[in-house]
Amino acid sequence: MIICGLQKLTLLDYPGKMSCIIFTKGCDFRCPFCHNASLVVNTQVNDDRSYDIEPISEAEIFSFLKKRKGILEGVVITGGEPTLKKDLISFISAIKELGYNVKLDTNGNHPQVIKDLLQLNLIDYIAMDIKNCKEKYSRTIGLSKFDITNIIHSVDIIKNSDIDYEFRTTVVEAFHKEEDFESIGKWIAGAKAYYLQNFVDSGDLIVPGLQGVTPKKMATFADIASRYVHNTQLRGL
Repeated sequence: MIICGLQKLTLLDYPGKMSCIIFTKGCDFRCPFCHNASLVVNTQVNDDRSYDIEPISEAEIFSFLKKRKGILEGVVITGGEPTLKKDLISFISAIKELGYNVKLDTNGNHPQVIKDLLQLNLIDYIAMDIKNCKEKYSRTIGLSKFDITNIIHSVDIIKNSDIDYEFRTTVVEAFHKEEDFESIGKWIAGAKAYYLQNFVDSGDLIVPGLQGVTPKKMATFADIASRYVHNTQLRGL
C-alpha cells in the first residue's frame, strides 16, 4: 500500500466512532474540486508546491494502530481512491485482526473490489461519492469520456448490502444545479443516507478558483433530494 497520510484522530469522519484516517495515493478521477490534489496527481501548480509526498510505511501504520487499541474504535481508509490498490484486501484484513471497525471512502468506480470487501466482511461502513447526475458525470470528474456503468453497479451493490453506508455529494457552484439533485434523488431513491457537503477550497485543488453555493441553495438542493432519500442531510454548514 502506498500510504501518504495519517490523521491520528477524527470524531467526524466515521459516524459514532473515534477513529483515525489513512490516506492512500492515486486516483482514476480528476475532479477539479478535489481537495486532496496532492494525493491524486504528481505535478506542480502555479505556486510551485511539489506534489511528491514521502510515503508512510505499513510498519509505521500498524505500530500506531497497535498502540491505539482500546482508544480508537475505527479506521477510515480514504484517498485518492483506495480501491485501486491491489493489496487493499490484505491491508484491511490486518487492520480487522487488530479489532478495529473499518470505514471505506470510495468513488465507486471499482464495484468488484467493493463486492469482494463486503463478501469477506472486511468493511463496516462505506461512503461513496455521487459526483453528479449521470448525464454530467464525465465533466464533473474531469474526464473527457467516462462510462458510468461501474458507478451504477456500485450504487446497487451498496444499497443491497447489510452494512451502514452513505452516499454523498460535494456541491460546487460551477457543476451543480437544482435539476441535478432531482436526477440524483431518483437514481439513489430509498438509500439509507445521503449527505450534501458544500465545497470549501482546501488550497490543494486540481483546478483553482472554484466556489461552493449559498446556504439557501444548499437547503434547496437537500429539500429536492429528500423527496427520494428520506435521510438527506447537510454536512459542514
